[in-house]
Amino acid sequence: MAFTRATGKHRARSRMTRRGANMAKVATLTAAGVIGTLGSPALAADAEAAVAQEAAPAAAPAPVIVIDGSLAATIDAQADAQHLAARKAAAKAEAEAKAEAKRKAEAKRKAEARAKEAREAEERAARAAERKRLASFQLPVAGSPVTTGYRTGGALWSSGSHSGVDFRAASGTSVVAVGAGTVVEAGWGGAYGNNVVIRMNDGTFTQYGHLSSIAVSVGQSVTPGARIGLSGSTGNSTGPHLHFEARTTAEYGSDIDPVAYLRAHGVGV
Repeated sequence: MAFTRATGKHRARSRMTRRGANMAKVATLTAAGVIGTLGSPALAADAEAAVAQEAAPAAAPAPVIVIDGSLAATIDAQADAQHLAARKAAAKAEAEAKAEAKRKAEAKRKAEARAKEAREAEERAARAAERKRLASFQLPVAGSPVTTGYRTGGALWSSGSHSGVDFRAASGTSVVAVGAGTVVEAGWGGAYGNNVVIRMNDGTFTQYGHLSSIAVSVGQSVTPGARIGLSGSTGNSTGPHLHFEARTTAEYGSDIDPVAYLRAHGVGV
């Protein structure tokens, strides 16, 4: 079966045609003196190889992208716009961070100010409560009634009358200061037995007699309700009770009505 070569402009040259062209180039080289003789197979082969390499098509060059001026300007403008947007975003974030820090600092300052005001108000209230407490008065024996009144007459008292009042109190009952003051006497008081005399903060004096024991000493400051001793029946006494006096001085004979004195200081008797 016979085959025929397809015809067309892209048909490769025949081997004979290529060989003929190469031989023509060799002849040219020989005429120029490059090849001295065709009798050397090695030289002939080298020449043929050189001619073949020279005849081979050159490698296609790498594509080159050409950007015209308008496209380059557009790209630069876009890059500048992106950089500007990034700077604006960074500046905005920084400003927001500073504003947030300032807001937190202001909130902290206000919270601290409120806390300080609250503490100061609490301290003022505590001081006011303490002043009120120190200025307050109370019974020398809690919940006890008066059993013998002021100026009651009788042979039991050397002056002929009672210079104070008696509060009912079993032996060992706690006796307290009726108000704030300083102890000016604490010990044996003759007919009063074991007794305590307190100079009150308002300048008056109170006396507590017939105690079974004394819990304070001279010079000691006391507050309202502070225990000064225990009730008893020492001295000129017919039984356990508390003898209480209010005086204008620390001396016997300067007594005033104890019930009126306590009531004037807000104590219900």
